[in-house]
Amino acid sequence: MIPKRDRLKLPRQDPVTRPAKERIGDFREIYALLDAERAIEQANRCILCKHEPCVVACPAENHIPQWLELCADGKFMDAAKLSHETSNLPEICGRICPQDRLCEKDCVIGIKGDPVPIGAIEAFINEWAFANGYRPELNPERPQHSEKVAVVGAGPAGLACAEELAQRGYAVTVFDAYKEPGGLLIYGIPGFKLEKEVVERRIGFIRNLGVKFVCNRRIGKDITLTDLFNQGFAAIYLGHGAMQPKVPGLPGDDIEGIYEAIPFLIRNNLREPYIDSQQTPRLNLQGKEVVVLGGGDTAMDCVRTSARLQAKSVTCVYRRDEENMPGSRREIKAAKEEGVKFLFYTQPLRFQADSQGKLQSITCQKMQLGEPDDEGRRRPLPMANSEFTIRSNFAIIAFGFDPTSITGKGDRQLETSSWQGLKVDENFMTSWPGVFAGGDNVRGADLIVTAMADGRKAAGGIDRYLHPKEK
Repeated sequence: MIPKRDRLKLPRQDPVTRPAKERIGDFREIYALLDAERAIEQANRCILCKHEPCVVACPAENHIPQWLELCADGKFMDAAKLSHETSNLPEICGRICPQDRLCEKDCVIGIKGDPVPIGAIEAFINEWAFANGYRPELNPERPQHSEKVAVVGAGPAGLACAEELAQRGYAVTVFDAYKEPGGLLIYGIPGFKLEKEVVERRIGFIRNLGVKFVCNRRIGKDITLTDLFNQGFAAIYLGHGAMQPKVPGLPGDDIEGIYEAIPFLIRNNLREPYIDSQQTPRLNLQGKEVVVLGGGDTAMDCVRTSARLQAKSVTCVYRRDEENMPGSRREIKAAKEEGVKFLFYTQPLRFQADSQGKLQSITCQKMQLGEPDDEGRRRPLPMANSEFTIRSNFAIIAFGFDPTSITGKGDRQLETSSWQGLKVDENFMTSWPGVFAGGDNVRGADLIVTAMADGRKAAGGIDRYLHPKEK
């Protein structure tokens, strides 16, 4: 490695980004991978500080300094294998984690300069390893258990839990309501952030570990948790996420031209085999004045998708300021480059229709920030006599998501919080013994890496539950 005193002299270099005018013409990823030379140089910028704040800031507690050091020495395969010790989705998290709010935010060299591009290096080392033959394999020394475990949800939480359980010697079947596995990674995140091939490859790895997938099966409707126990599953993990949209109940929200975020993203970002594109073709937004309500990553996905559908204009309306937006800074920057406008300190009040009953405009109110709330964010407060109207003939509501109930007829009711999140103990077990949960259905809509980390930890809890005397 480069001597420590010289590392701070190296400037940060991020992956090459495709020009905005080019990338809004398709749904492919906008960032290239680092090349080997650049990855080594950037990994050498890590000063291997003693307290490892990047690790502390990572929900998965990844061995970041250690695999950065391996990468700096050109040991890409070893670096990738080490990244897999704490992460089931490193090539995915490297692409879509909001590193600017997590590991890179707490990078020590970022105090006076630019932090190490940790995410870009994570993506590089894993793609290099896959290209050179690396595949996750079962530990040959794993125990061989007779119990079957059911995993509900084929998103990041469920995939991580399934892989960990397989590595612990269990027979695992994953049930999912969608046509194909992948959950939010496929059906929620657009290809310009995460191409479907990347997720498909990861699912292939997990299949090769012996995990089975049963799709088009909605738990609680097509089959109940009680049914799963009756079929011989010894434990169940609920990783079905939080997909129930928060509905503000604004006057006029039933007017034609108003969409919910997830159906909009599914229709316009997916093709076969995930949906029937002949029945649900992509929308053509030419001439549309699109307004997206909300400021999180889903809202950014919606505005950037709208730009690719050739909208006349795209505006994001958010009730706080840019600094307080919950979405990734990288995504906000990309949206601005792609022509999206932002209207801050603004809250929608009601929708108006034209003479044909179609959306015509949105009445809004100016906001100001008051004292911090329980989470430390300053509360948005309405300003008196500040109503105004913005033109819009196509609006998308992206105010976030809540968990949905998954219990069916004959099932025990699971204990929930005041906002319907499932309550779990330190082993991620719910109030129903043998039923475990983690990810967004426990925390509320959160990060991919947090859901994955929950799935990993829950697998340990399931193992201890099924074989307590061995732990």
